[in-house]
Amino acid sequence: MIKFLKKYQAFIIGLIVIVPIFYLLDCFGVIILPEERTYEIVLYAIFWGVLIALPFHKFNYLKRKKSTVLKVLVLIGLFFIALAIDSFMKLPDNPITFILLMGFWFGVAYVLIPEFIKKYWKLITLIYVPLFLYFVYLRLFSGDLDAYLKIKEDFPFYLFFLPIPIFFLVWLFEQWKWIQNLKTEKTKTEISLLRSQINPHFFFNTLNNLYALTVKNSKQAPEVILKLSDMMRYTIYEGEKETVKILDEIEYLINYIELHKIRYKKSVDITFNYSNVDIDLKVAPLLYIILLENAFKHGVETLSENAFIHINLYNDADFIYFKIENNFDTKEIDKTNGIGLENLKRRLSLLYNQKHDLVIDEVDTVYKAILKISKHA
Repeated sequence: MIKFLKKYQAFIIGLIVIVPIFYLLDCFGVIILPEERTYEIVLYAIFWGVLIALPFHKFNYLKRKKSTVLKVLVLIGLFFIALAIDSFMKLPDNPITFILLMGFWFGVAYVLIPEFIKKYWKLITLIYVPLFLYFVYLRLFSGDLDAYLKIKEDFPFYLFFLPIPIFFLVWLFEQWKWIQNLKTEKTKTEISLLRSQINPHFFFNTLNNLYALTVKNSKQAPEVILKLSDMMRYTIYEGEKETVKILDEIEYLINYIELHKIRYKKSVDITFNYSNVDIDLKVAPLLYIILLENAFKHGVETLSENAFIHINLYNDADFIYFKIENNFDTKEIDKTNGIGLENLKRRLSLLYNQKHDLVIDEVDTVYKAILKISKHA
């Protein structure tokens, strides 16, 4: 309770202080309190008490926002000056008051949406300066006051307010565009991060095998170096592009398979049929490698013999299909979900949204995956 009172002491003091201030102002005739409507006095007291206490309650915040607070105080001062001049001069449609009030409202808009005002100030000026000059002309140079009041009946003063809904719609469009750009940037950042998470264990294993080959002075060492450099170049440079030719993906997968064949001493049945795919089609890079990597890691590497991987890449009028199946040892298989498939699913949802389908099936000792993506995504 004590913590609560300390936290909101400004409001408590404000509500206590405002009551005697009200009665004091009533005594001097500055305000008139309704004697028979006590609830109105209570509501007024609560409103003004909270309003007075709010700056004290948010003092530290306002201290940090000194520039904005100063602008608001200037605008409040400008508003009361306009009211004072209008009350003192008692002149219908006083041009001075009109200028001050226009400055006040433009100032309010600038405080609330400064970037919008900075961007569209030329358009705002183009619309409102002619309207203002026309008003000044009618008010000062159209004859005496009676003549002006007669013209005013025919002059649609609501013209000053017509641009406001238009500017509001433009501002809404700017906010929508900003949100869309923010989403796009967020998506690009997430995709880039997902690409960087592609499991590097294959490269480490290949480097270890390369070391063993160089120690033995194997004739395969230059071939391994060439294929590995091609793969690393593709991963680093082509992998950053939005799309690549499917032929480039095929060559990347072939290099991956060939390097694995060099690593293994055992016989592995690997087939890759891509004769029925249009090699000029484009796809997002480094999607298929995750499924192929899983086939090696959770299939071939768990078996000592009779391991196989069968891949079929083809397309029809609307979709590109990547089918892969491999066998595995049920005793050795890791049941935990690695980041690879989750990475792939997330990238597919970001890149292809509703224009893809990934079906994974496991029957006995055979693991099958079919990835279908739209040609026109």
